[in-house]
Amino acid sequence: MDELLLSNEPVIRLGSFLSLLVILAIAEAVAPRRKRLVIRWYRWANNLLIVLVDTLVLRLLFPAAAVGLALYVESKGWGVLPLLGLPHPVTIVLSLLLLDLAIYGQHVAFHKVPLLWRLHRMHHADLDFDVTTGLRFHPGEIILSMGVKFAAIAALGAPPVAVLFFELILASTSMFNHSNLRLALGLDAILRLVIVTPDMHRVHHSVVREETDSNYGFNVPWWDRLFGTYRAQPEAGHEAMQIGLRMFRTERDLRIDRMLVQPFIGSARGG
Repeated sequence: MDELLLSNEPVIRLGSFLSLLVILAIAEAVAPRRKRLVIRWYRWANNLLIVLVDTLVLRLLFPAAAVGLALYVESKGWGVLPLLGLPHPVTIVLSLLLLDLAIYGQHVAFHKVPLLWRLHRMHHADLDFDVTTGLRFHPGEIILSMGVKFAAIAALGAPPVAVLFFELILASTSMFNHSNLRLALGLDAILRLVIVTPDMHRVHHSVVREETDSNYGFNVPWWDRLFGTYRAQPEAGHEAMQIGLRMFRTERDLRIDRMLVQPFIGSARGG
C-alpha cells in the first residue's frame, strides 16, 4: 500500500488540491461567514499566481521534495523514530503529530522574529479571508519552511508515507481553516476539539496584534491550548472584525508584484 501511494504522489497531490479547492470555494459561496471586501476574482487571480510562483521555486530548489528526502533518510536508517522499534502505524501517527508540532513552532517563530515576520506578514496582508488565503505565502517563507520540514524529517526519521500524509493533511487543513465557511456554532465547538476550524483560525488574521499572535495551529488545536496561545473568539466578533494588517490596506497591495516586495517595505514589525 505504501509503495502504491508513493508511486502516485503527484496525482494524489494535484487531485486532492484541486478537488478541495473547488469544494470549499462552492461551500463558502453557498454559506459565507463574512461579506467580502474585495472582488473575488481580483484577489483569487493574484493569490493563485503566488501558488504558481511558490510551486516553481520549490521544484527548482527542492526537486526531490519532502517525500524524496524521507525515502533517502529511510534508506540510511537515520532519525529517532526507527530506533524505537514501534509498530509502523504508531510510527506514522507519531510522525504526523511531531511534524505538526514542528510547524506550530515554526509559525510562532515567524511571528516573533522580526526578519521572519517580514516574510510571513504577506500571508496576513490579505484583506479578505477565504480558501485562497490559505495558499498565499511569500516564496522566501516557503523556502525556509521547507528547510524546517527537511530538518524535522531527518531528525525524526519519519516514514515516507507519513510525510506524504502530513503534506496532504497540511495543505488540506490550511485551505479548510482559511475558508470563509459558516459552520453552526455547535458543530464548530465540537470540531475545534480535534481540528482547527475557520472560526478558530480567523482570529489569527485579525488586525488586532494580540489576536494575530494567537491560534498558530494549522492542523490540530492542541498545541495552542497546551502552550497558552489559544484565543476562542475575536473581541469584535467574526462579522465585524477587521482582517489583515494596518500597514497594507489598499487593493493595490493585493497585486502579486506588491506582495512579492512587501518584506522590503516599512519596519520589521510593521503590520
